[in-house]
Amino acid sequence: MTLLQGLATLSGNLLFTAGSEKEKLMPYLLIGIAGACGALLRYGLSVLLVSEGTSFPWVTLLINYLGCLLLTWLNEKKGPFQSNPALNTAITTGFIGSFTTFSTFSVETITLIHTGQILLALLYLLLSVWGGFAFAWLGAKLASSTTPYAKEGDQ
Repeated sequence: MTLLQGLATLSGNLLFTAGSEKEKLMPYLLIGIAGACGALLRYGLSVLLVSEGTSFPWVTLLINYLGCLLLTWLNEKKGPFQSNPALNTAITTGFIGSFTTFSTFSVETITLIHTGQILLALLYLLLSVWGGFAFAWLGAKLASSTTPYAKEGDQ
């Protein structure tokens, strides 16, 4: 079972009678679960892809590029999770929000400056900003060029 399938199953099992306490708590529960998954994936990739022998923060850059692509693609694509606002928020805010990180980018940039690597800090800053825009653009293009999801009842 994929993360998306698991979250969809969880949200379907716990939902909903209108106005119930479960309905009010569902977004928080899903955001927390998805956030934990995103944070664990981010940490796992940072351990797996550790860049030995370089002070350039390649792993954070790669993770943030992937997050830009995924977030834009998911926002542009009208997928099955779009009909469930709690699930949509869990994936975008929880999972992708915890997977990517602006604070790590900021700290790594300051660390490069403090260690006298000004040009590397500037390169990281420019690659992060322009690369983020480029991957967001790519995500939008991929979403608009792929076949839309069929809704229930569509033939």
